[in-house]
Amino acid sequence: MILGTPGDFTDLAALVMERATQTILFLLLISHFGTAQNDTKSGADGFPVGVILDLGTLVGKITRTCIQMALEDFYAVHKNYSTKLVLHIRDSHSNNVQAASAALDLLDNHNVQVIIGPQKSSHASFVSDLGNKSQVPVISFTATSPFLLSSSLPYFVRATLNDSAQVNSIASLIKSYGWRQVVPIYEDTDYGRGIIPYLIDALQEIDARVPYRSVIPLSAASEQITQELYKLMTMQTRVFLVHMSSALASTLFTKAKEIGMMNKGFVWIMTDGITNIIDSLDPSVVDAMNGALGIKFFVPKSAELDNFTTRWNRKFQIDNPNDPPLKLSIFGLWGYDTIWSVAQAVEKVGFNNRTSLQEPAVAKTSTTLDILGTSAYGRELLKNILQNKFRGLSGYFDLSDRQLQVSTFQIINVAGNGWREIGFWTAENGISRQLNVAAWPGKSTEIPRGWEIPVSGKKLQVGVHRSMYPQFMTSEKDHITGATKAGGFSIDVFEEAVKRLPYALPYEYVAFDTTNDTGSRGYDDFVYQVYLKKYDIAIGDITIGLNRTSYVDFTLPYTESGVAMIVPAKSSINKNTWIILEPLSRDLWFNSIIIFLYTGVVVWLLEFLGNKTNVRGLIPSKLGIMIFFSLFGNNDRVERFLSQIVLIVWVFCFLLLGSCYTANLTTMLTVQQLNSNVTDIHVLLRSGEYVGYRSGTYVEGLLEELGFNKSRIKSYNTPDELESALSKGSKNGGIAAFVHEVPYIKLFLANYSHGYLMVGPFYKTAGFGFAFQKGSPLLGDISKAILNVVGGNTINQIEKKWIGYQDKDNNVGRVSVPDKLTTDSFKGLFTLTTVVSTSCLFIAMMIYLYEKVNKQTTNMQGDQNEDGLEGNHNTQDINGGDRVQENDQNEAGRDENDKQHKENGGNKLHNRNTLTSAVKRTGSLVIYRSESTPRVAPISSSARY
Repeated sequence: MILGTPGDFTDLAALVMERATQTILFLLLISHFGTAQNDTKSGADGFPVGVILDLGTLVGKITRTCIQMALEDFYAVHKNYSTKLVLHIRDSHSNNVQAASAALDLLDNHNVQVIIGPQKSSHASFVSDLGNKSQVPVISFTATSPFLLSSSLPYFVRATLNDSAQVNSIASLIKSYGWRQVVPIYEDTDYGRGIIPYLIDALQEIDARVPYRSVIPLSAASEQITQELYKLMTMQTRVFLVHMSSALASTLFTKAKEIGMMNKGFVWIMTDGITNIIDSLDPSVVDAMNGALGIKFFVPKSAELDNFTTRWNRKFQIDNPNDPPLKLSIFGLWGYDTIWSVAQAVEKVGFNNRTSLQEPAVAKTSTTLDILGTSAYGRELLKNILQNKFRGLSGYFDLSDRQLQVSTFQIINVAGNGWREIGFWTAENGISRQLNVAAWPGKSTEIPRGWEIPVSGKKLQVGVHRSMYPQFMTSEKDHITGATKAGGFSIDVFEEAVKRLPYALPYEYVAFDTTNDTGSRGYDDFVYQVYLKKYDIAIGDITIGLNRTSYVDFTLPYTESGVAMIVPAKSSINKNTWIILEPLSRDLWFNSIIIFLYTGVVVWLLEFLGNKTNVRGLIPSKLGIMIFFSLFGNNDRVERFLSQIVLIVWVFCFLLLGSCYTANLTTMLTVQQLNSNVTDIHVLLRSGEYVGYRSGTYVEGLLEELGFNKSRIKSYNTPDELESALSKGSKNGGIAAFVHEVPYIKLFLANYSHGYLMVGPFYKTAGFGFAFQKGSPLLGDISKAILNVVGGNTINQIEKKWIGYQDKDNNVGRVSVPDKLTTDSFKGLFTLTTVVSTSCLFIAMMIYLYEKVNKQTTNMQGDQNEDGLEGNHNTQDINGGDRVQENDQNEAGRDENDKQHKENGGNKLHNRNTLTSAVKRTGSLVIYRSESTPRVAPISSSARY
């Protein structure tokens, strides 16, 4: 054995190290070759796809597992595909810069052709710019901000719903419960701010307002959130809409429960950013949310989804052994379907050895974006992704509009340790059915009205204005307490309405004008103070005008409406000689006479056709009988049943017409009429008379619109000035009429009871009402209370207290001459009697014709019977003369009795008539015996009809 020098040992060591390095490189090459060989055997080319998630969040953890499973499931089904996605997952760490850095790394170092993500809307904005520059599609299934989808980001695709898609469902929910005000609470990010413009537009469509917006910084501490919640408690609105990330929402609801804002009376509504992952929230947070409502994306159930959920639960525990178990959310399903959509698009495009990114002709540096190349597959991939439509685990997956389409939302109610469904909303039908009963905060089942008067807040500021008429409104300040005291008709109506509210309403009066000059500032200025939010309510004798409704809301009116005139009156009584003809119009007189004569003719014809002897003769000589039948026909003179029907109907019509005539004539003869030479506002305009109005009102503008010259219009401030001007008249320096609103006119007439009357109203108004700020939640309740006051006896008592004109109604308004009665008022009666009379006449004629034909037939039969009787008589003479002789003796005796009967007078004649009548009613034939041959004659049966 030969030992070498130390140098030899050094060379040997170097040789060993070189051989070891070569061995390691050889093993790595073998390994790489084996992998490449397997890929070659499978025939699949790796297609690089980048994934950017916030892996520290619930959504990030859930979706990472879903994406990995989607890749496995897709290629397990499509084993023969020539392409295969290779995922490069990066964590953004909830940082915009980190998300942008990850995107640059994926594009520059890994040549990814598609980026899935990022998770947040703020991250997606910058990453989408990078995607546009490199023409690489960026597909996010969690970035929902409406600001992202625009023509400036053509390579951005949203594999989820736009936040604006849910605002209509939120508005429908708010409308269904009748809430008028909503306060949105949202985070100060692109995600939080993006929904607000769309939300406000949707709320305006249902006449709901947003009085305040609560913006929570993403980095807000618990103390800041608590301070903001205390601020919300001092406001009237109790309906809050929460739109923020699940982490910030958890803190918000926890603090809200601590300070008592999850008690009875509060309403909380959550957007789908929270409700879609509510199953994965901490149980203590869900408990704090109890009673809240939410909008949640609806996922149809399927066997595939149930199977996937089971597998996902097992894999999630393997991937996250130290985390508590979570529930699969819709974001995970959208991520799963996104992978399937991208994989199918990649297979259609194919993958070859062409350069995936075309490098720009610039020097490569690590600090410039100019080094980014352009994707060779981006345009085709985007086209195929947008055209790909299929039914996935999340439902129908269609990105043709560069985002998912609106389908169906669930309306949920958080209760206990979970939630329950109370209804559905669809884009076609809105809320499809009546919502189920919800459990509200504080475990209440009573629907909150959506607003409250804060206990710690200031009292409601009620503005009052001095009126020209103290009976309507007066106010003064207490020199000791400094409080404003008010009284009058309007004040009493307001206070009675407040008493009828189902809750206490603390308020205090604030005087608008404390000077004695009520006309120095108009009511428009007073109402405008409500718009400026100096007052919450303005009450008084405020006319509801169109111009005022543009900046305030009014309650229902509590007085009569209209503009009329006060004019001097003169008394007169009708002394017309022919006043007896005045109650009926000419056409009614004429038609009554025609019906009168027609009824008489019909009755006469009915009796004539019935063979009545009292109507035989010439028609002109029987005219008196016709009139008698028409008016005074009775059973003694009218025997036919048809005639009696006609007379009954006519008498009924005659009595009604006579009663109306009597009532109208009585009014004309007995009522004293208050008249005036001025009957219309246009009469004053044509004659150029002076007219007056109350200063500070809109009546001046109304008169100018009607055409009155300003020089002919005078203003007055007090009723005494007005009365003096009316008494003088237009020619003596006064006025011919005073134009005012009806309630004021009635008050004036109640105080000046003689010599004046009201003409009109000639112009309609809405009446007096109370002014509220736009969208005030009090408006509906106060209006209902006013209806309650006006609809009962309370308003009469208030009017009697302050106005007192109920006992002087004869001086209020003009007592006009009653209108003449016209034919239109009696068309029904005239038609009835005409139809009945004509029908009876037609029936009688038919009976008459029938009996005439029957009589002719009976006469022919009678002649035949007469011949037979003569033959029988001859036979009797031959066979028995004694019997004939006996009969002749009986006839002679009967003739002698007849002669004696004639001598006995009327009593015998009456008995004979009675017998004759009886004969007529008992048979149709009678045999007359005389000295000659017996004769058979028919008897008409018309006497019975």
